[in-house]
Amino acid sequence: MADPVAELRHVHHVYSPVERGRGAAVLRDVSLAVANGASLAIVGPSGSGKSTLLLILGGLLPPTSGEVWIGGRRADGLKPDDAARLRSRTLGFVFQQHFLMPQLTALENVLVPTLACEDPERRRRAPELARQLLSRVGLAERPSHRPAQLSGGECQRVAVARALILEPRLLLADEPTGSLDAEASDQLADLLADVHRERSLAIVAVTHSARLAARMETTLELRGGRLVAAPGG
Repeated sequence: MADPVAELRHVHHVYSPVERGRGAAVLRDVSLAVANGASLAIVGPSGSGKSTLLLILGGLLPPTSGEVWIGGRRADGLKPDDAARLRSRTLGFVFQQHFLMPQLTALENVLVPTLACEDPERRRRAPELARQLLSRVGLAERPSHRPAQLSGGECQRVAVARALILEPRLLLADEPTGSLDAEASDQLADLLADVHRERSLAIVAVTHSARLAARMETTLELRGGRLVAAPGG
Protein backbone atom coordinates (compact mmCIF):
# COMPACT_ATOMS: atom_id res chain seq x y z
CA MET A 1 0.00 0.00 0.00
CA ALA A 2 1.31 3.47 -0.89
CA ASP A 3 2.30 5.85 1.88
CA PRO A 4 -0.34 8.42 2.82
CA VAL A 5 0.23 11.79 1.19
CA ALA A 6 0.08 13.34 4.68
CA GLU A 7 -0.23 11.87 8.14
CA LEU A 8 -0.51 12.86 11.78
CA ARG A 9 0.66 10.36 14.39
CA HIS A 10 -0.48 10.84 17.99
CA VAL A 11 -0.40 14.62 17.74
CA HIS A 12 -1.04 16.75 20.78
CA HIS A 13 -1.11 20.53 20.70
CA VAL A 14 -1.30 22.84 23.68
CA TYR A 15 -1.66 26.58 23.43
CA SER A 16 0.78 28.39 25.67
CA PRO A 17 -0.48 30.70 28.42
CA VAL A 18 0.63 33.67 26.31
CA GLU A 19 -1.58 32.51 23.41
CA ARG A 20 -4.73 31.58 25.32
CA GLY A 21 -4.29 32.79 28.89
CA ARG A 22 -3.73 29.22 30.10
CA GLY A 23 -2.20 26.00 28.87
CA ALA A 24 -5.21 24.84 26.79
CA ALA A 25 -4.96 21.49 25.01
CA VAL A 26 -6.63 21.89 21.62
CA LEU A 27 -5.60 18.55 20.05
CA ARG A 28 -5.42 15.32 22.02
CA ASP A 29 -3.73 12.25 20.55
CA VAL A 30 -4.92 12.97 17.00
CA SER A 31 -3.90 10.48 14.32
CA LEU A 32 -4.97 10.94 10.70
CA ALA A 33 -3.75 9.41 7.44
CA VAL A 34 -4.77 11.09 4.17
CA ALA A 35 -4.56 8.63 1.27
CA ASN A 36 -3.63 9.71 -2.24
CA GLY A 37 -6.75 10.92 -4.03
CA ALA A 38 -8.94 10.97 -0.91
CA SER A 39 -11.27 13.82 0.00
CA LEU A 40 -12.03 14.67 3.60
CA ALA A 41 -14.01 17.36 5.39
CA ILE A 42 -13.24 18.27 9.00
CA VAL A 43 -16.10 19.97 10.83
CA GLY A 44 -16.67 21.22 14.35
CA PRO A 45 -17.60 24.36 16.26
CA SER A 46 -15.55 27.55 16.10
CA GLY A 47 -12.57 27.34 18.41
CA SER A 48 -12.43 23.54 18.38
CA GLY A 49 -8.97 23.50 16.78
CA LYS A 50 -9.84 22.67 13.16
CA SER A 51 -7.57 25.33 11.66
CA THR A 52 -4.79 24.39 14.08
CA LEU A 53 -5.05 20.78 12.93
CA LEU A 54 -4.84 21.85 9.29
CA LEU A 55 -1.80 24.07 9.91
CA ILE A 56 -0.03 21.19 11.64
CA LEU A 57 -0.96 18.74 8.86
CA GLY A 58 0.47 21.21 6.35
CA GLY A 59 3.74 21.62 8.22
CA LEU A 60 3.07 25.29 8.99
CA LEU A 61 2.78 24.84 12.76
CA PRO A 62 4.83 22.39 14.85
CA PRO A 63 2.79 20.23 17.21
CA THR A 64 3.51 20.18 20.92
CA SER A 65 4.18 16.45 20.52
CA GLY A 66 3.61 13.72 17.95
CA GLU A 67 4.74 13.26 14.38
CA VAL A 68 3.82 14.92 11.08
CA TRP A 69 4.57 13.14 7.80
CA ILE A 70 4.25 14.76 4.37
CA GLY A 71 4.91 12.87 1.15
CA GLY A 72 6.42 9.94 3.03
CA ARG A 73 8.90 12.12 4.92
CA ARG A 74 8.77 13.23 8.52
CA ALA A 75 8.17 16.98 8.42
CA ASP A 76 8.17 18.15 12.04
CA GLY A 77 11.63 19.26 13.06
CA LEU A 78 12.89 19.98 9.53
CA LYS A 79 14.92 23.11 8.92
CA PRO A 80 12.69 25.91 7.54
CA ASP A 81 14.12 25.75 4.01
CA ASP A 82 13.77 21.98 3.85
CA ALA A 83 10.21 22.17 5.17
CA ALA A 84 9.31 24.82 2.59
CA ARG A 85 10.67 22.69 -0.25
CA LEU A 86 8.74 19.66 0.99
CA ARG A 87 5.51 21.66 1.18
CA SER A 88 5.98 23.17 -2.27
CA ARG A 89 6.45 19.73 -3.83
CA THR A 90 3.47 18.13 -2.12
CA LEU A 91 0.89 20.61 -0.85
CA GLY A 92 -1.33 23.44 -2.04
CA PHE A 93 -3.14 25.78 0.34
CA VAL A 94 -6.42 27.72 0.13
CA PHE A 95 -7.49 29.87 3.07
CA GLN A 96 -10.68 31.74 4.01
CA GLN A 97 -9.10 34.98 2.78
CA HIS A 98 -7.66 34.75 -0.70
CA PHE A 99 -4.42 36.63 0.14
CA LEU A 100 -3.97 37.75 -3.47
CA MET A 101 -1.40 40.48 -4.06
CA PRO A 102 -3.45 43.55 -5.03
CA GLN A 103 -0.85 45.00 -7.40
CA LEU A 104 -0.66 41.81 -9.49
CA THR A 105 -3.04 40.52 -12.14
CA ALA A 106 -4.91 37.25 -11.73
CA LEU A 107 -2.37 35.50 -13.96
CA GLU A 108 0.57 36.96 -12.04
CA ASN A 109 -0.97 35.94 -8.71
CA VAL A 110 -1.32 32.35 -9.93
CA LEU A 111 2.34 32.36 -10.92
CA VAL A 112 3.66 33.63 -7.56
CA PRO A 113 4.45 30.13 -6.14
CA THR A 114 6.61 29.36 -9.19
CA LEU A 115 9.02 32.21 -8.44
CA ALA A 116 10.89 30.03 -5.95
CA CYS A 117 10.60 26.86 -8.02
CA GLU A 118 13.97 25.18 -8.57
CA ASP A 119 12.85 23.16 -11.61
CA PRO A 120 13.63 25.15 -14.81
CA GLU A 121 11.29 23.04 -16.94
CA ARG A 122 8.41 23.65 -14.54
CA ARG A 123 9.12 27.39 -14.56
CA ARG A 124 9.20 27.37 -18.36
CA ARG A 125 5.76 25.84 -18.74
CA ALA A 126 4.21 27.65 -15.77
CA PRO A 127 2.63 30.57 -17.71
CA GLU A 128 0.71 28.24 -20.00
CA LEU A 129 -0.36 26.06 -17.09
CA ALA A 130 -1.50 29.18 -15.21
CA ARG A 131 -3.70 30.17 -18.16
CA GLN A 132 -5.14 26.66 -18.31
CA LEU A 133 -5.92 26.76 -14.59
CA LEU A 134 -7.61 30.15 -14.86
CA SER A 135 -9.71 28.71 -17.66
CA ARG A 136 -10.56 25.67 -15.52
CA VAL A 137 -11.79 27.85 -12.66
CA GLY A 138 -13.92 29.91 -15.06
CA LEU A 139 -11.68 32.96 -15.41
CA ALA A 140 -10.28 32.51 -18.91
CA GLU A 141 -11.38 36.02 -19.80
CA ARG A 142 -9.93 37.64 -16.66
CA PRO A 143 -6.15 36.99 -16.63
CA SER A 144 -5.27 40.70 -16.66
CA HIS A 145 -7.78 41.71 -13.96
CA ARG A 146 -6.47 42.70 -10.54
CA PRO A 147 -8.17 41.55 -7.33
CA ALA A 148 -10.06 44.85 -6.91
CA GLN A 149 -11.70 44.20 -10.29
CA LEU A 150 -12.91 40.73 -9.29
CA SER A 151 -15.69 39.54 -7.00
CA GLY A 152 -14.93 37.70 -3.77
CA GLY A 153 -15.82 34.39 -5.38
CA GLU A 154 -13.61 35.12 -8.39
CA CYS A 155 -10.69 36.02 -6.12
CA GLN A 156 -11.11 32.73 -4.29
CA ARG A 157 -11.10 30.86 -7.60
CA VAL A 158 -7.80 32.59 -8.47
CA ALA A 159 -6.53 31.36 -5.09
CA VAL A 160 -7.52 27.80 -6.02
CA ALA A 161 -5.65 28.11 -9.34
CA ARG A 162 -2.62 29.46 -7.47
CA ALA A 163 -2.74 26.47 -5.09
CA LEU A 164 -2.68 24.08 -8.06
CA ILE A 165 0.10 25.70 -10.12
CA LEU A 166 2.86 23.46 -8.69
CA GLU A 167 0.66 20.36 -9.21
CA PRO A 168 0.42 19.29 -5.56
CA ARG A 169 -0.72 15.88 -4.39
CA LEU A 170 -2.82 17.34 -1.57
CA LEU A 171 -4.91 20.51 -1.33
CA LEU A 172 -5.49 21.86 2.18
CA ALA A 173 -8.44 24.25 2.39
CA ASP A 174 -9.18 26.21 5.57
CA GLU A 175 -12.77 27.54 5.51
CA PRO A 176 -12.44 28.29 1.77
CA THR A 177 -16.10 29.34 1.47
CA GLY A 178 -16.26 31.19 4.80
CA SER A 179 -16.11 34.72 3.37
CA LEU A 180 -18.38 34.07 0.37
CA ASP A 181 -22.10 34.52 -0.19
CA ALA A 182 -24.29 31.44 -0.65
CA GLU A 183 -24.06 31.34 -4.45
CA ALA A 184 -20.29 31.81 -4.59
CA SER A 185 -19.88 29.30 -1.75
CA ASP A 186 -21.84 26.67 -3.67
CA GLN A 187 -19.83 27.34 -6.83
CA LEU A 188 -16.53 26.96 -4.98
CA ALA A 189 -17.71 23.73 -3.31
CA ASP A 190 -18.57 22.35 -6.75
CA LEU A 191 -15.21 23.48 -8.14
CA LEU A 192 -13.21 21.78 -5.38
CA ALA A 193 -15.16 18.55 -5.82
CA ASP A 194 -14.61 18.67 -9.59
CA VAL A 195 -10.88 19.35 -9.22
CA HIS A 196 -10.59 16.43 -6.80
CA ARG A 197 -12.26 14.10 -9.29
CA GLU A 198 -10.49 15.33 -12.42
CA ARG A 199 -6.98 15.37 -10.98
CA SER A 200 -7.21 12.52 -8.45
CA LEU A 201 -6.09 15.19 -6.01
CA ALA A 202 -6.39 14.59 -2.27
CA ILE A 203 -8.29 17.32 -0.44
CA VAL A 204 -8.69 18.07 3.25
CA ALA A 205 -11.18 20.88 3.87
CA VAL A 206 -11.91 22.47 7.23
CA THR A 207 -15.39 23.91 6.87
CA HIS A 208 -18.67 25.03 8.38
CA SER A 209 -20.35 24.58 4.99
CA ALA A 210 -22.68 21.60 4.88
CA ARG A 211 -22.62 21.70 1.07
CA LEU A 212 -18.81 21.54 0.90
CA ALA A 213 -18.67 18.77 3.52
CA ALA A 214 -21.27 16.80 1.57
CA ARG A 215 -19.08 16.94 -1.56
CA MET A 216 -16.20 15.22 0.26
CA GLU A 217 -16.01 11.42 0.54
CA THR A 218 -15.53 11.39 4.32
CA THR A 219 -16.47 13.81 7.09
CA LEU A 220 -14.80 13.83 10.51
CA GLU A 221 -15.66 16.01 13.48
CA LEU A 222 -13.16 17.56 15.86
CA ARG A 223 -14.75 17.23 19.29
CA GLY A 224 -12.97 17.75 22.59
CA GLY A 225 -9.63 17.77 20.82
CA ARG A 226 -10.19 14.39 19.16
CA LEU A 227 -11.25 13.39 15.66
CA VAL A 228 -14.42 11.31 15.54
CA ALA A 229 -16.74 10.18 12.78
CA ALA A 230 -19.32 12.86 12.02
CA PRO A 231 -23.00 11.89 12.05
CA GLY A 232 -23.80 10.78 8.51
CA GLY A 233 -20.15 11.25 7.46
